[in-house]
Amino acid sequence: MKTIFLTICTVLLSGCLGMPESVKPVSGFELDDYLGKWYEVARLDHSFESGMSQVTAEYRLREDGGVSVLNRGYLAAENEWKEAEGKAYFVDSETDGYLKVSFFGPFYGSYVIFELDHKDYSYAFVSGPNTDYLWLLSRTPSVKSEVMEKFLKLSAERGFDTNKLIYVEHP
Repeated sequence: MKTIFLTICTVLLSGCLGMPESVKPVSGFELDDYLGKWYEVARLDHSFESGMSQVTAEYRLREDGGVSVLNRGYLAAENEWKEAEGKAYFVDSETDGYLKVSFFGPFYGSYVIFELDHKDYSYAFVSGPNTDYLWLLSRTPSVKSEVMEKFLKLSAERGFDTNKLIYVEHP
């Protein structure tokens, strides 16, 4: 089942570099501050995450300077945890929040951090290659209402359909 999860992630994101015209990656990005565990608070749903709760992402530095990615979520319908391991690399500058991520072979998709709490890296708004891909990540399973309001406002202004957001359950 893990192979199916990885394959779906790859097929959907393969060859998908770039970003929506309305999205610009944050500058002044510090990878060391971004590493560690993040909770998925909200997302636009896709088949590779459909029905999943308790979704987290862990980022660790790789020996080659890239980032090791471990996505994990619970699929209640199958009563099991799903994991996808990948790798990410900066597309342009290491101080811009624009990376390419791969979960299978040489195929990469965009990972664009377009809003970030630069003070303590407590939340991040992330886009994929187009406005069909959107995530709100947090260091905690939930965010303050001000963060959620900011996420909804900035995302809608950039053309994301915030009416279709899935709010991820964390016990």
